[in-house]
Amino acid sequence: MEKIKSRKIHAVSVAEVFIIAFFVFMALLTVFPMWYVLVGSFSEGADYTRGGVIFWPRVWSFANYQYVLIDIRIWKAYGITIARTVLGTGLHIVVTFIVAYAMSIPLLKFRNLYYGIMIVTMFFGGGMIPYYVWLSMTGLLDTFWVYVIPKMFSVYNMLVFLAFIRSLPGELREAATLDGAGEYRICMQIVFPCCKPVIATIVLWQVVSHWNNYFDSMYYVMNGDLYTLQYVLKIIINELSVQNNDLIPPAVLETLTPTVISYAAIIVTILPVLFVYPFLQKQFAKGFMLGSLKG
Repeated sequence: MEKIKSRKIHAVSVAEVFIIAFFVFMALLTVFPMWYVLVGSFSEGADYTRGGVIFWPRVWSFANYQYVLIDIRIWKAYGITIARTVLGTGLHIVVTFIVAYAMSIPLLKFRNLYYGIMIVTMFFGGGMIPYYVWLSMTGLLDTFWVYVIPKMFSVYNMLVFLAFIRSLPGELREAATLDGAGEYRICMQIVFPCCKPVIATIVLWQVVSHWNNYFDSMYYVMNGDLYTLQYVLKIIINELSVQNNDLIPPAVLETLTPTVISYAAIIVTILPVLFVYPFLQKQFAKGFMLGSLKG
């Protein structure tokens, strides 16, 4: 009892209450737009246009999702986008890491020249027309690989990898060299596993980038079977002509509006990213801080 009485009760100050209230408000402010879109996606279009639907659907309807998901283009685009995201992210991590590892070796010939050239590309580019011509000359135009090969390397992500690799103890490389390990073994079996926090961070960046990108499909792909999910959803929303849809009863068609259908399309698009993010968020902050601040 004496120990309990001797403990000082921490009084919450006015400043702490203000700080807690502020961050709770900011959290709600961040979550509310997503909740608002979710509520709209389950609302009947005709009722939603009357206004006042904010926190909960007044009239529930699944016709919005039905309209979005019955389009075969959605499922083809899902396959293309998943393949692009998985393959593109994996190749990006491997290629970018290998370049960063090579740049971390002091004995690399012309290292400063390579470094200077890569830094220049971060600030200057040829523009869209030269890039289009290059894609055409290399045969990547209007192919699946236009999504993957041009994005296999990023100078910025290489610098994040490089900073993290330089922060690792030099004894790791020295011990591996004394044990007879070659560069490949040191790179892939020793250094690469140590970069897990940075890898998780860059994986998250790349997954979001590949998943949300529709620019490539819009300008560099003409084959509709190769369109990505975001671009297909954009097409569906823009060409919204529910009167021509024979798969939904006419009575239901009258209740659909472009707004609620676009909300349903947004939810269909972001769900996979929301499922992936929790598995990577543990390493995200750690990897970003270590990869960008240590050098």
